[in-house]
Amino acid sequence: MMISQNPATEELLGKFEYWTDKKAIEEVKLSRAKFAEWSSLDLGERCNYLLKVAAVLKKNSRQYGEIMTKEMGKPIKQAVAEAEKCAWVCEYYAKNAEIFLSNELVTTEAKKSYVTYQPLGTILGIMPWNFPFYQVFRFGAATLAAGNTLVVKHASNVPQCAMIIEEVFREAGFPGYVYRNLPISSDSVKKIVNKDLVEGLSLTGSTEAGMKVGGLAGSTLKKVVLELGGSDPFIVLDEADLEKAAKVGVAARFQNNGQSCIAAKRFLLHAKIAEQFKHLFINEIGKQKIGDPMDEKTDIGPLARSDLRDGVENQVNDAVKANAKILCGGNKISGKDGKGYFFEPTAIEVSKNSKAATEEEIFGPVASVIVGSSDEELIEIANNSQYGLGASVWTNNNERAANFIKKLQSGVVAVNNLVKSDPRIPFGGIKKSGLGRELGKAGILEFVNVKSVQIW
Repeated sequence: MMISQNPATEELLGKFEYWTDKKAIEEVKLSRAKFAEWSSLDLGERCNYLLKVAAVLKKNSRQYGEIMTKEMGKPIKQAVAEAEKCAWVCEYYAKNAEIFLSNELVTTEAKKSYVTYQPLGTILGIMPWNFPFYQVFRFGAATLAAGNTLVVKHASNVPQCAMIIEEVFREAGFPGYVYRNLPISSDSVKKIVNKDLVEGLSLTGSTEAGMKVGGLAGSTLKKVVLELGGSDPFIVLDEADLEKAAKVGVAARFQNNGQSCIAAKRFLLHAKIAEQFKHLFINEIGKQKIGDPMDEKTDIGPLARSDLRDGVENQVNDAVKANAKILCGGNKISGKDGKGYFFEPTAIEVSKNSKAATEEEIFGPVASVIVGSSDEELIEIANNSQYGLGASVWTNNNERAANFIKKLQSGVVAVNNLVKSDPRIPFGGIKKSGLGRELGKAGILEFVNVKSVQIW
């Protein structure tokens, strides 16, 4: 059973039954049957369908934003922006897919040698609840443009978002079964993959989920992309613009109510400016408006589920027991009428060897602050983590910035800004933050057959 609940009010929005395994397998087979027709369409025609999807997303961005906000609690202004960003991704691939997928000539002894890119078949997406629209389109737009068909198992706590996304494709006139929502359990995923009904898998989720899906893909020799957790460092050096870094740092940590894999989670401060930055940072945190996520003025809404809020509370309490110092916040709170799964925006100062600094991903509105005495120590602290998704570095010294860019173990580095995904550049991590890439040219090449051709 999939439960849709408003995390700000605790109102039950609906209950939805999972499909049976038989039903799920039948639907995936229909998507597979549609592959030949979809992949044989002219690439320009497939791209035109994506432009129609973008138009639908723009037209209904407010409606879709409200569904996201009600079902998982993100502030409405962020939810509407998410729908609009999905349109951007579709437009980007509609414009660039032909360039990315064009044949590449290679000089060899043959009369003609080239590399061509052809779709694999049906791809299964396993998507999370925290960006319920964008995560689907972030990998889906490229995958569809390349000529694959797509079936998606979405998170069980956002079933209405999942259904609406399929309606977006229908409204845009997409041929049936090119995109299909699968309201299924994790057990059904295993059966679909083990029956060789899909040619690849893309998961965005926790590291633990990634290990399971990666193992399933390996055991069946399926192509897989894993976009997993992160504990991104936000490194502030002594000659940085501290006021700007503090303001952007709050946005980097508390966006989406702190529930983002690429949120800044560990604030690594050079000792020379640590006290000054902490003061500015805490002051900026205090400006954040917590409350009803449907209010345009709200900056931070509830966590998506009660168990997620309890987990964040436990992590903060464990850190305090390990001698962390609470700089602000630290408590779970309620919204209107005592309802809702809210947690105060929080900053805790921890030692460089603490669990919060090296092992954990706190998936909520909690920033860990760590002080280092030198650039090399800050790099060491940043890399002393099982994760390697993104990193932000704040400095006005180009030479120091270059040193951090070279040595940080991450898939993304932002200098003097927060880490964010952009359709124009690849996105993904290393270590236990995953493998493979989404977005950019690299994203569209993940689920294609890179075929080498030689004519003698």
